Amino acid sequence: MIKVIILILFFAVMIGVGIACRKSAKDVQGFVLGSRNVGSWLTAFAFGTSYFSAVIFVGYAGQFGWKYGLASTWIGIGNALIGSLLAWRILGRRTRLMTQYLHSATMPDFFGQRFSSSSLKVAASVIVFVFLIPYTASLYNGLSRLFGMAFGIDYTWCVVVMAVLTGIYVLVGGYMATAVNDFIQGMIMLVGIVAVIATVLCGNGGFTAAVEKLSSIPAETAPALNGAFVSFLGPQPLFLLGVVLLTSLGTWGLPQMVGKFYAIRDEAAIRKGTIISTVFAMIVAGGCYFLGGFGRLYGESIEYTPTGTPVFDSIIPTMLQSLPDIMIGVVIILVLSASMSTLSSLVLTSGSTLTLDIIRPAVERTGKKMSERSQLFSIRLLVVFFIAVSSVLAIIQAKSSVTFIAQLMGISWGALAGAFLAPFLYGLYSKRTSKISVWVSFVMGVLVMCLCMYATFTGGKFISPYFTSPINAGVLAMVLGLLVMPVIDLFTKVDNKEKVNEMFECYERKITVRASTSLDDEE
Repeated sequence: MIKVIILILFFAVMIGVGIACRKSAKDVQGFVLGSRNVGSWLTAFAFGTSYFSAVIFVGYAGQFGWKYGLASTWIGIGNALIGSLLAWRILGRRTRLMTQYLHSATMPDFFGQRFSSSSLKVAASVIVFVFLIPYTASLYNGLSRLFGMAFGIDYTWCVVVMAVLTGIYVLVGGYMATAVNDFIQGMIMLVGIVAVIATVLCGNGGFTAAVEKLSSIPAETAPALNGAFVSFLGPQPLFLLGVVLLTSLGTWGLPQMVGKFYAIRDEAAIRKGTIISTVFAMIVAGGCYFLGGFGRLYGESIEYTPTGTPVFDSIIPTMLQSLPDIMIGVVIILVLSASMSTLSSLVLTSGSTLTLDIIRPAVERTGKKMSERSQLFSIRLLVVFFIAVSSVLAIIQAKSSVTFIAQLMGISWGALAGAFLAPFLYGLYSKRTSKISVWVSFVMGVLVMCLCMYATFTGGKFISPYFTSPINAGVLAMVLGLLVMPVIDLFTKVDNKEKVNEMFECYERKITVRASTSLDDEE
């Protein structure tokens, strides 16, 4: 009864926020970007909750905590310092200025206008469409075992309920409803992860006793290393580095993450948001991976495949089985919050991208104009479509041989970041970035991950055993883009130099600030 009451209250608040924010979703700018008037706290929490989902809490925390022990906490630290702090410092201000100047509301539209190419815009939209669906489908899977453990509810019903409720508040309130709910959900995640860690450690005799038990477990990959799972870098430092880079640097190229900078209100919001987002990531991501690091203590209770491989998705739920009902209720709300916030961001990104970057230009080429009302209807219809398709895929995937959450997310994340990170970063900072180099990055990012996906699901090898992992292949795709694009730009010409110079003037215009913000050099 306690768990049911908690769930009902949670769902009532989410829907209530959607209804309360409906006035802000009356036009396209309001529905997609909150009219570019979202403050620091809402933007920071929207960024953080879109970053971390059930994939992190159940899938990644369980898998990497099992593989690397307490060293997996480095992943959370990397997420905070690289994925949040540096992302806000390097991308936040320039993204807001450039996208406002170009009047772009999506990442594909940015590419199309920045490089004066409708083909690039369409290609980017297709990449977003193809690779956000499996990413979205992976969000549901973290809930199945938790709901089964707590309520004995069939997984299909979990997916349907989560999809319907997320759809309601996104359709009614748009971006602002998503941002407000993200703030509420983020507060739940902060309190929940701290409470869960404290409870799990107490159940193992406290922090010192738990670490002592973990230090006695030998590592299969490094048998000569005593206490491998409590060591500074764990038993596989090179593989750990790959996870840190993909899950941290990869956020710089994800459209649903970068899109948060489009909507931020002003300079003060950027400064405050940088700090808030970093602290949020340090607590939530660091806490999740720290908790997962103790997974080996439950080695006798978790599920295994017929070949003796741990079912990584079962590790975190197994750790939580012995918690009191009130704590299980907190955990369920924690994971629901993480998943619903990310799901709402993904479907809003997908629906707006397809409408604004493909459907509207196609209508305008016929000589007609697509009204605001028609655009809003199209975005809402596509949000429903994405939620429905991802739900069906999640149910199918749960009943197939692909059982690990990290596989789908790793492939999707790697393809999106591999294709978009370098073009977006160089597009903001360099006037010399050419259309050709952007095309090369798009093709390389998608090709690398498709080849990796083929090797993953056929049991083959991609380049080497190290890069057969979707995580490391994603890092390869990102690094190739960052290295190859500047080389290509040395040998190619930039089209419309005058137009590009005009774009970059948005960074140069002078503004007046208070003395408390900037020191005056005059005596």
